[in-house]
Amino acid sequence: MTFWELTGTAALWVLAFTTAGWLLSLVVKKASIVDSLWSLCFLVVALVGYLDGNAAALERRTLLLGLVAIWAIRLSLHITVRNWGEPEDYRYQEFRRKYGPERYWWFSLFQVFWLQGLLALLVSAPLLVGAAAPAWGGFDPFWLGVALWLVGVVFEAGGDWQLLRFKADPANAGKVMDRGFWRYTRHPNYFGDFAVWWGYGLIALAAPWGWLALLGPVLMSVLLLRVSGVAMLEKTIGSRRPGYAEYVRRTSAFFPRPPKKA
Repeated sequence: MTFWELTGTAALWVLAFTTAGWLLSLVVKKASIVDSLWSLCFLVVALVGYLDGNAAALERRTLLLGLVAIWAIRLSLHITVRNWGEPEDYRYQEFRRKYGPERYWWFSLFQVFWLQGLLALLVSAPLLVGAAAPAWGGFDPFWLGVALWLVGVVFEAGGDWQLLRFKADPANAGKVMDRGFWRYTRHPNYFGDFAVWWGYGLIALAAPWGWLALLGPVLMSVLLLRVSGVAMLEKTIGSRRPGYAEYVRRTSAFFPRPPKKA
C-alpha cells in the first residue's frame, strides 16, 4: 500500500477501536478509560503498517511494530493499574457537569474518544511513513532513532516506577518526589515520551517523504509541553505540594540536567 492508502486503512481501524472503547466507557461509566486506550491506538496503527506495508520496508516495519508494542502495552498497563478502583479523572467529571448526563454519554464519543483517535493517527505519521516506504536512501539516522527510543523508554518507565514506589510509602504523603530521574527533570515520564516519538521519527526519516515522519514527534512535543502534559499538570501541582516552588527553582522542567545548587 501507498502511504495514503495505509493511512486510510489505519484511520478505519482506529475509528473502530476508539468506538469500541467508547461503548465500554458507557458500560463502566468512566470516560477516563480512554487514558488506558490512548497508547494502544498507536499499536493498532503499527499493526496495520506491519500487515499492509510495503515489502521493501519489512525489516523496518517489523522493528517499529516491536518497539511500539513494548512502549504501548507497558504504558497502557501502568495507567490501568494506577487508576484501578479510582473515581473518574477530574477532567472528565468536569466535562460531565458542563454538558450534563443527558448529553455527555454520546458527546464523549466525539469530544473524547474520536478526538484522541484523530490525534493518535496524526502522531503516528512516522509509523505510517516507515511502513509504506518503497526504498531507503541518503542520510539514515536509524540507529540514532533506536538509541533515542531506548533512552525514552528508560526515562518513562523508570520515572513511573519510581513515582509509584514513592507514593506507596505513607511517610511521603504531601512531599515532593525529587529522587532518581525526578532529580534531573520534573517530568521524566513526559520527557521519555518525547524521546520515544523523536526516536520513531528518526527511524523513518530516510524514507521518501521522510520529512512527513517528523510531523508526529512535533505534534507529540506540542501536546506534552503545551496542552495535556507539563502545562496542565503544573497549573495545580504547586498548590498541592508545599515544597514544589523550591523544587521548581532547582530542577529542570523537562530536559534532564543536574539540579541547581542551593
